[in-house]
Amino acid sequence: MKSIEILGLIAAVFTTSSFFPQVYKAWNEKSTKGISLTMYIAFLIGIILWLIYGYYINSLSMIVANTVTLFLVLLVIVLKLKYKD
Repeated sequence: MKSIEILGLIAAVFTTSSFFPQVYKAWNEKSTKGISLTMYIAFLIGIILWLIYGYYINSLSMIVANTVTLFLVLLVIVLKLKYKD
């Protein structure tokens, strides 16, 4: 594994893990007030494009980070639609 991929994996841990508090809070409080559905949908599209790009350049860090982030963003969107705050 190239050392630049290790740097990418470290960056992925920090950026992807930043979504966990939002998911946890929305899940526990059963509220998504203050969360913009439009922003999360735009972000979802960006994550899908980054994931495709990561596959295209065969970047493990981009594939892992964007796969996990995709799941978390989808979860926030589902919670937003479910709780309809």
